[in-house]
Amino acid sequence: MMLRFLTLFALIFCISVTESHKIKSARHDVRNFPEGFLFGTATASYQVEGAWDVDGKAPNIWDHMTHNDPCLIKDCSNGDIADNSYYLYKRDVEMMRELGIKFYRFSLSWPRILPTSFPDEINEAGVQYYNNLIDELLKYNIEPMITLYHWDLPQKLQELGGWTNPFIVDWFGDYARIAYRLFGDRVKYWMTINEPYQVCYQGYGDVTKAPRLNMKGIAEYMCGKNLLMAHARAYHIYDDEFRSSQNGVVFIAYSAQWYEPESENEIQAAEECNQFMWAFYVHPIFSETGDYPPIVKERVAAKSAEQGFARSRLIEFTPEEVDYVRDTADIFGLNHYSTNFVYRNDSVNGYYESPSFYDDMGVIMYQTDEYKIGESDFTKSIPWGFYKLLTKIREDYNNPTVFICENGFATHGGLNDDDRVQNMRTYLSAMLDAIEEGSDVRAYAFWSLMDNFEWMQGYIERFGLYEVDYEDPERTRTPRKSAFVYKEIVKTHSLDFHYEPTDTVMTIDEL
Repeated sequence: MMLRFLTLFALIFCISVTESHKIKSARHDVRNFPEGFLFGTATASYQVEGAWDVDGKAPNIWDHMTHNDPCLIKDCSNGDIADNSYYLYKRDVEMMRELGIKFYRFSLSWPRILPTSFPDEINEAGVQYYNNLIDELLKYNIEPMITLYHWDLPQKLQELGGWTNPFIVDWFGDYARIAYRLFGDRVKYWMTINEPYQVCYQGYGDVTKAPRLNMKGIAEYMCGKNLLMAHARAYHIYDDEFRSSQNGVVFIAYSAQWYEPESENEIQAAEECNQFMWAFYVHPIFSETGDYPPIVKERVAAKSAEQGFARSRLIEFTPEEVDYVRDTADIFGLNHYSTNFVYRNDSVNGYYESPSFYDDMGVIMYQTDEYKIGESDFTKSIPWGFYKLLTKIREDYNNPTVFICENGFATHGGLNDDDRVQNMRTYLSAMLDAIEEGSDVRAYAFWSLMDNFEWMQGYIERFGLYEVDYEDPERTRTPRKSAFVYKEIVKTHSLDFHYEPTDTVMTIDEL
């Protein structure tokens, strides 16, 4: 009898969770965005610029990796030309004008500006490129939002240890100061680093991003501390030397997916997963206490002791460093794409390589095809997870001002991208649910303005509102259906699930 009761309870729990998800993601009435809400798009330097070795630019870690072992990339491609935005930036801005967006998030290439990696030599050609882009944006009232570091570390610095070398705190600070000095008179939004987890775990702990060090359980923690200290250094430099004259804001762009318990028995496992996967980098900056989340410190220390290490593999902050890092963001920058389900049982023992970040966390994550739309497996569409994530950020971190710096959906090409349209609308609707409940979300950047080099996936996975023809030397950009839908959202400042574009040619409206 008890077994039947528990089975019935579990069924009711699952149904109630499912129904609540539907309520939070499937409202098809016309919904308005708050007054002053900003819409934009985003790209990154290595993914779109091309011109990898022209006008004095030095190699970065992706140049090095793709040239030395091309077929590490799924289609054996690279970013040597990419979208050729180094030469086609005026067309890029024209596309933004067609969409009617208010801001453009892009990143600077560190080795394009500082070819030695250090401030002893400033590459004037690289500086002029960014000056031209910034001025072209401002000419049409499009706000530039700059990311200082979007994964393309100078190769020379990687040979010195990259993000595992604590001196990178100084190197990054020097680079940030140069960027503020060169562009800060016109740029008021600065993101220091894009997606710390991807930089540190995927690049240093694993092999799924350059430089592919594959030093699990060690390098990702070395990188994590140095990265947070480098971000804090860039923030303090702006605060001390530039804020009073430039009046801008500085923050970091987190990658945070949502981790949902498989059942009510897995709530603690999912909570710990969220703490490891994104709060690891958020808690030191946004919590009242600062420092890493306590559960992360406890689990890594315990695992390290079991494995015979003399001390925790997590390199902890000193009290002075905790204070230095805490409160070093004016905005919560959030990149979000999808949700994973989480469970923990005996099968997790030995499931992951040990030592490793995932072994320290001790949970198993998965997705199901129930949430697959379209032909790509790269992004599952689970908008209710976006709502839950924004709600947790509001509740755990005193409702910070949030900018959505990336949100998008992968396809394999084609102009009639109904799957991208569906994903866009449902995620924006989930975001509006969170806003209506009090989350202070003020901006949304769609990833991406156009197709680009999608890292280890090359040009197979396409995220663009505009399709790029990579067989054409001119890299022709053509608007997809999603571009017309996004333009209508921006223009009307509202979300209408029933809107169907009738135009076949994208035109420029006056901003």
